Amino acid sequence: MRDRPLGDGRRTGVPPPRVLPYVRLTAHGSTGRATVMGRHSLPDGYGAGGVDPRTRARRRTVAIATALVLTVAAGTAAAVRGGLLSFGSSCQDHAVRLKIAASPDVAPALRAAADEARRKNITSDGHCLDIHVTARDAYQVTESLLSGRKSDIQAWVPDADLWVRRVTADARATQVTQAGNIASSPVGMAVVPTAAKSLGWPDKTYTWTELAGATLREDRPKLGTADPSRSATGLLALTRLTGATAKVKEGDTRTAAMAKALSQRTADSDSQVLETLPRDSSGTEQGDPKRNQALILSEQAAFTHNTSADSDLKLDLFYPKDGSPRLDYPFTLVDQPRLSTDESRAALRFMTLLEQPKGTRILQKHGFRIDDEDVSATVVTAAGGRSPQPYEEPAPEPASEKTLQESLGTWTITVQSARITTVVDISASMSEAVPGSSRSRMDVTKASLLQTLTTFTPDDEIGLWNFSAKLDGDKDYRVLVPTGRLGDRGGRDTQRDRLSAAFSALEPVRGGATGLYDTTLAAYKAATASYVKGKFNALVILTDGVNEDPGSISRSTLLTQLRKLADPRHPVPLIMIAVGPEAHRQEAERIAGATGGSGHQVDSPAQIHSVILKAIMEAGNQS
Repeated sequence: MRDRPLGDGRRTGVPPPRVLPYVRLTAHGSTGRATVMGRHSLPDGYGAGGVDPRTRARRRTVAIATALVLTVAAGTAAAVRGGLLSFGSSCQDHAVRLKIAASPDVAPALRAAADEARRKNITSDGHCLDIHVTARDAYQVTESLLSGRKSDIQAWVPDADLWVRRVTADARATQVTQAGNIASSPVGMAVVPTAAKSLGWPDKTYTWTELAGATLREDRPKLGTADPSRSATGLLALTRLTGATAKVKEGDTRTAAMAKALSQRTADSDSQVLETLPRDSSGTEQGDPKRNQALILSEQAAFTHNTSADSDLKLDLFYPKDGSPRLDYPFTLVDQPRLSTDESRAALRFMTLLEQPKGTRILQKHGFRIDDEDVSATVVTAAGGRSPQPYEEPAPEPASEKTLQESLGTWTITVQSARITTVVDISASMSEAVPGSSRSRMDVTKASLLQTLTTFTPDDEIGLWNFSAKLDGDKDYRVLVPTGRLGDRGGRDTQRDRLSAAFSALEPVRGGATGLYDTTLAAYKAATASYVKGKFNALVILTDGVNEDPGSISRSTLLTQLRKLADPRHPVPLIMIAVGPEAHRQEAERIAGATGGSGHQVDSPAQIHSVILKAIMEAGNQS
């Protein structure tokens, strides 16, 4: 006789299931490697498998040993300990309450899943799940976690794992542990119908650079985006754009020009950029130049807009043929060592609900992809996609952290015009060969500085000093090119031309020592005295050694003077880069830290370009 289900989901006549040993597994990166952990075991029913991220949107970063035991006999399935079934009298009496912060786009779906869990008395080890979801922009949660303050949330679902990586890279931040990815959404370009038709939608396909070129000219539809420093959608698209333009002649200059044009039509967040769309069916709104006819959007954002917009205000969606990067919605435990066993297990239990049929239906109903191998035509069509747009193409390889940082650094110095004085060490040790290369430290440093120079726009102000010891009489330094606007002309040459020539002419001084302390103080005095409001002001010093001038001020005097000069109201961060394997990073960090800046160490001068961009981005975000 078939077992009769009880009201709380239990079945009569079924012996208690065998309980397997609990284990705790956490991921390392995105490889799927796992390590057994000792404190919290996983909830019953928790299982996942590793999947290639390019072919499956919900790739799993955690390998799980399941404690779910299913016994099938005569067509009857056995119950499990914990998981969906409860053996307590009333799970509501002992509900596990969790607070989850989620990106605004995914928060409604998570709330719907949480409501479903309450209605169905879904349990974790006999405890009901009482999940409360708060919509918070990922950049705001990231900033809070980076502060290291105790968090009021137990789990976090940002729209992309780049936020999680940013937090985990900082040892001072609140600990986060990524458990898996619940959904995905490709990033493309959504266009109002009249503009889409002029661009040949849906039959004509474009690369990222072709799309940008088609929308950034004066006579074409205006393209808007969310701020890449606050939006994963904006940053992923910017990274694809900068990566593509970098491969062509004068790519860095074209990238800077493109970012500058795009920055003029940037909104603070993904939700705000949607508010820049025209409010009439013509898609033009003549007389309102702030309106955008094209937006960088995720498929899910376009889906949400289209399902709530009037028919003549819906968007058409272009999927770039060189690859649509994905938002990947990582489910992340926050400050996991502080979570109780019940909280940790309940959070992971809730994540597994999103993988089950009801959970996936909820996610798809809200416009998310569940599996890139089986793309929902309903989601694509509602989002404005249509063949032959390549919406089924696999996601490109995720951008590396270095690539993301460089793109964001480029954006920072492009959007906010910079005023930067660069000070370069020309002591004798700069003539030494770079390990594994026939080129000297100075040769590679010059090449890297010339590469960095192409990133700046004509509105940026850049200058150059060099230094050794007793380089100019009793002074250890010399001003080669006073800091000025790159587009300004003096005779036939622009400031950019003069700097390019000065960078190329840098040569080490034979027998020259390193007069670091006097130079640093003099350069910082000049930088703070010439502060320009409304620009990103900074001082960049590159050196391959410590101070070698016995007649200079002491380190303690230098630090004291730098702290007095530093003014939070007019910030001028010092970015000091220690060049070479023998360079002293701690010295660089200590000196730069006195101004609110940052110290860095590079083994090869070839790394200078990316380090400068990263340091400027970090300092720009703090100012």
